[in-house]
Amino acid sequence: MSAPHLPVAVIGGGLGGLTAARVLHVNGIESAIFDLEPGPQARTQGGMLDIHEDNGQKALRAAGLHDDFLKIVHEGGQAMRLLGPDGTVHVSTEDDGDGDRPEVDRGDLRDLLLNSLPDGTVHWGRKVTGARPLGEGRHEVAFADGSAVTTDLLIGADGAWSRIRPLLSDARPAYTGISFVETDLHEADTRHPRSAALIGGGFFIALGDERGFLAHRETDGSLHVYAALKADEGWLDTVGFSDAAAAKAAVLARFEGWDEGLRALVADAETITPRRIHALPVGHRWDRVPGVTLLGDAAHVMSPFAGEGANLAMYDGAELASALAAHPGDTEAALTAYEEALFPRSEASAAESAASLDGMFGTNGLERMIGFFTSGPAGP
Repeated sequence: MSAPHLPVAVIGGGLGGLTAARVLHVNGIESAIFDLEPGPQARTQGGMLDIHEDNGQKALRAAGLHDDFLKIVHEGGQAMRLLGPDGTVHVSTEDDGDGDRPEVDRGDLRDLLLNSLPDGTVHWGRKVTGARPLGEGRHEVAFADGSAVTTDLLIGADGAWSRIRPLLSDARPAYTGISFVETDLHEADTRHPRSAALIGGGFFIALGDERGFLAHRETDGSLHVYAALKADEGWLDTVGFSDAAAAKAAVLARFEGWDEGLRALVADAETITPRRIHALPVGHRWDRVPGVTLLGDAAHVMSPFAGEGANLAMYDGAELASALAAHPGDTEAALTAYEEALFPRSEASAAESAASLDGMFGTNGLERMIGFFTSGPAGP
């Protein structure tokens, strides 16, 4: 039996893929999304996102969802604190409500996009094992369950380790030299009042000695923390994360001498999870290949230190969908127009992210960030 054929297949149901499908739907273009998760509630989405006026919010406007987005904004989330290793507060700003980067829970934003799509748009539990060209711009995508589809337009929105990228590029993400250990402190106001008071209502940074803590208060009242440090790529493998107490001790050993209130963000946590930070080369691009393109992390995964990853993924999705709508019947013209704008846009953000990583985790990272927040543009 031949594989089902689809006009547009989007691989990956993250924010970028969902935005692309939504803007296509708004413009009367049908698409199908294939995601490896078994269902929409398979895992918590985690983390707060600041959605920028110049890209993420533009994407939501193109999707017809900006008014609904404003209803899920985390009030007070644009507050920010910057501390040193001794706990001294060097910068503190309140959320006055007129900033252009409102905070929203990633899960709430994903639900907003998911619920805006026609039933059946997302096909869950479909892990891609490979994709191959069939000629004349058509492709076949194979899944781990043995099924396959063919499509006239294949959109790789499947993240840093994209299975679609090899159709276009041999590039693979490389380790940036920074490792994260993520922790969560639940019901912070009652169970962890000292940490809740330390973090405040919004975004929090503590830097020094080429390491630091990045944290924010989530809408459910928990604190989500990233302990970030320069480390060899294999360091996380030496830490036994199945033993939470041992893992905490290994991480805290890298923060010896830091303020006890900062160390408590690891010591008192209910969860602890390792994550290496990878990035594609700055300026990653590819030659035009008929019938396939990439968006979001599949196209330009970068470190999170410019705060652009989710915003760019959504903007890519909206711009790609808008280009397709603007070139009916000429997919290649649409993809050419999309990629000509995509490449310089993503290169600029990737360069900013790489520079921010070097600045934050350099020998004088705290001083640089004090200068950035007191004399530069809005925060990263």
